[in-house]
Amino acid sequence: MQAADEVMDMCLLAGEIMLKYGAETYRVEETLERMARASGFTNVHCFTTTTGIFLSFEERKGKEDLMQMVRIDDRMQDLNKVTEVNQVSREFTAGELTVGAAHERLIQIHKTPIHYPIWLIHLAAGVAGSGFSYLFGGRLVDLLPAYIAAVLASVTLVEFERYLKVRFAAEMAAAFIGGSVAIFLVYAGVGSSVDQIIIGSLMPLVPGVQLTNAVRDLLSGDLLAGMSRGVEALLTSLSIASGIALTISLFL
Repeated sequence: MQAADEVMDMCLLAGEIMLKYGAETYRVEETLERMARASGFTNVHCFTTTTGIFLSFEERKGKEDLMQMVRIDDRMQDLNKVTEVNQVSREFTAGELTVGAAHERLIQIHKTPIHYPIWLIHLAAGVAGSGFSYLFGGRLVDLLPAYIAAVLASVTLVEFERYLKVRFAAEMAAAFIGGSVAIFLVYAGVGSSVDQIIIGSLMPLVPGVQLTNAVRDLLSGDLLAGMSRGVEALLTSLSIASGIALTISLFL
């Protein structure tokens, strides 16, 4: 049987990475419980919310349970890290990795920067924005202004969140900038349909992953996590709506 403290640290680090980068709560709980049981511990219980993970297990029969928790302050989207942690979990439960080796792999995953550079994410947001603009009825001349507005909205979101540390305020500012740029470009003669261009600029901000995870958690019976993720997605939607409403009230 492995040392309890080492296993606890390894499991909590795996759960922290998964929850921080977009995994569903039921997947986090299942992964941590499997890894703890594979280490030889019994009476394993894991409870996960969107902001914290509680893990407890029994080292040997008759001994007091060991329990620890970790708080998750930041949440972002990088499903590649979730996939890598799942692979480490599979190899560990299959006996291909020791506790030390698995822990080292997890530390490397945690320290590795996001797989794609930030400039590429901004450009991809522009491509998505222009595509959605055309999908929702825009014309070909609307692709360029929608691209520009979506890129600037994405840049605003990242930079404001970096300095303000308040995601909802950053989302409101991003929606305001995206909508303002869309209106300005139409007034300048670049593009014809301001509605479709605004829609395109906002689509990269829509909380699709949060909504999907909220539904998955609710369907799997994790009501607390599902409702909290749903509220988070609702607040994000309200922030976007507030930002674009301010834009329309000022410039239209």
